Amino acid sequence: MKTIYVFSDSTGETAERVIRAALSQFYDGDVKVQLFPQIRTPREVQQAIAVAVHAPGMVVYTLVDPHLSEIVERVAEEKGLLAVDLLSPLIYALSRYLGTPSREKPGLLHRIDTDYYKRIEAVNFTVKHDDGQETRYLHKADLVLVGVSRSSKTPLSMYLAHKGYKVANVPLIKGIDPPGELFQIDQGKIVGLTIDAKRLVEIRTARLVNMRQSPRGSYADYQQVEDELAYCKQLYRQHPEWIVMDVTNKSVEEAASEIMRRMHAATTY
Repeated sequence: MKTIYVFSDSTGETAERVIRAALSQFYDGDVKVQLFPQIRTPREVQQAIAVAVHAPGMVVYTLVDPHLSEIVERVAEEKGLLAVDLLSPLIYALSRYLGTPSREKPGLLHRIDTDYYKRIEAVNFTVKHDDGQETRYLHKADLVLVGVSRSSKTPLSMYLAHKGYKVANVPLIKGIDPPGELFQIDQGKIVGLTIDAKRLVEIRTARLVNMRQSPRGSYADYQQVEDELAYCKQLYRQHPEWIVMDVTNKSVEEAASEIMRRMHAATTY
């Protein structure tokens, strides 16, 4: 079995993913990837290289401190080890292009990478829990949006998901009880959306026209809309723990910012 040693000043997970992506281009042979994370001193570099010398393999390193990178390069050459610097050439090129030196701060790459995957996970969760799907897992959401049809539940959910929040949304339909799971989760995570009736009629009418359907049905009927909104408001009054927000004439960005501000205020009170 061949071994690739990964020396990193952070977790080494980013470098490992790059290596495994490259290894996918090769079909033969079994390769072990061994991580040496949190390397921050020359002594730790020497200890890691000693392992690679004892059981020879390829060394791949992501060390933002140029002094540590130089040690790895020099010692690897002395010991006859193949060593590849994944990070320094890119940092050097960016420094020249941007006209500014790098911060040389360990862990920044991992933090960016972790934030990225957190957002991806949040988006996947939100897509699977849109419009009342998979209500069994509402307890895993960071927040749950409820409201009538076309009250901005889905756009708000997706916007917040791209900020890293796992969001579920549940439609409230007059005459149909909300899912029981909605009342079994932390009620402070629920946000009830409301909107001006006239504005909602306009939105629904435009949607029907875009779908080439008649806008004369009950879906865009003013009285029907009033009744739906009255039902929601009654439900909101029965659950004072819920955050209630009027999204009339608010952009998605404005509504999302207010939701997070009010949730943060509620949790820190």
